Amino acid sequence: MNEPVLGGFCELESADPVLRKGNTNCGGCGMSSTLQALRRATGERRIQLIIPACCGAVAGGAFPQSTFGVPTLMTTFACAPAAASGAASVAALNGEDTRVICFAGDGGTFDIGFASLSAAAERNEDILFICYDNEIYGNTGGQRSSATPQGAVTSNTIDGKLEPKKDILAIMAAHRIPYAASISLAHADDTHRKFSYAIEQKGFRFLHVLSPCPTGWKSEPALGLELVRLAVRSGLFPVYEIFDGKRHVVNIEPDFSDEALNMYLSLQRRFQKSGLTAADLRPAIDRYWQNLRALSGRIVPARRDG
Repeated sequence: MNEPVLGGFCELESADPVLRKGNTNCGGCGMSSTLQALRRATGERRIQLIIPACCGAVAGGAFPQSTFGVPTLMTTFACAPAAASGAASVAALNGEDTRVICFAGDGGTFDIGFASLSAAAERNEDILFICYDNEIYGNTGGQRSSATPQGAVTSNTIDGKLEPKKDILAIMAAHRIPYAASISLAHADDTHRKFSYAIEQKGFRFLHVLSPCPTGWKSEPALGLELVRLAVRSGLFPVYEIFDGKRHVVNIEPDFSDEALNMYLSLQRRFQKSGLTAADLRPAIDRYWQNLRALSGRIVPARRDG
């Protein structure tokens, strides 16, 4: 599908794609777009993927065939960063200019995989960790994760999740890693710049991608990028960078539109049962942005009136 606003950014014809045609991903899957954006940034550079249990692991297909176009190691849910640490060490010992990339969902990042993620970050392993966050355990029945937003219905929060989403970027910043950033697939230039920068750096780098999931979000496949755009515009998904755990830079300024926020909620049936509205979420969004403004050194009102 051509996405006119992005000028076909997520359409990539390459002799060596990261994700080949014929994979098993759902239509409109943000993970597919993320892998295409990753290949655009890496170019011909040699990369190796480490993927824990997640939808990304299923996308590879059945042995002995694979829809992945680069060397890929599948691991259990909990140990992708540990395996990646070993792969990066071997590449360094062999003098290979290989970029080792963990590619995990929110379950393998926020929850089950967090212990090994934290350990690898604390050691500042030479790994790029990419979390494609579809806010649900999409591969095991649609259960809630700690990345699931408040009010979302899942298979085990049938009336809507009560707790707010975990602030994974703040947690990673506390590890004082060289680079951490959030990524909006709806903003192609910023996405490409961050992928390119993270690929070239050394040490532990962390990228958090809001990844539309039509199946889990109960939304139309063609609306995935528009939903991300609405989340950014409303302030619900802040897009920013953190350098060395200290310097915060806001990359995309929202207009804090309640109309955009209500549209974001209404286009996903996962929020219908809880009846969540923009008015319910706005106070928490404003508090988050007030803190982010302070961290970035830009003390201005978090919400623009008028």
